[in-house]
This record gives sequence, C-alpha cells and structure tokens, in this order.
Amino acid sequence: MTTSPNQTGDHDRPFLSLHAAVVLLTALVIGCVVGGLSHLGGVPAALAVLAGLGAAGAAVPVLHGLIR
Repeated sequence: MTTSPNQTGDHDRPFLSLHAAVVLLTALVIGCVVGGLSHLGGVPAALAVLAGLGAAGAAVPVLHGLIR
C-alpha cells in the first residue's frame, strides 16, 4: 500500500530553513539596491548588474553571521 508524502514524514521539512530564507532574501534586496543605485549613477546596465551580484554575494556570509 502506498502512502502520500504527508503521511510518511519525509517531506515535512522545509526546502530552506527560515534563517537561510531571510539571509538570501536580504542579500537579494541589497543586490537590487546596489545595482539600481549604480545604474542611476551612470554605470552601464551590465556593469550595474555585476555590481549588484557582487554586493549580494559579499553580503551572504556577513548576513549569515549577523542574523541568528
């Protein structure tokens, strides 16, 4: 007899923990802000995207240590 995923308990855990979700969403917001401000400051769009990605990537380890 087969059971649904809700009855087995294997699928009860979330895909991401709350901590990981908060860290990644905050890094996404920081990256968007940095990229947007860079573009508004006259940087070409491609370089603004790279600046946003760099800022988001650098923010993840910092946020991981700050948010507990």
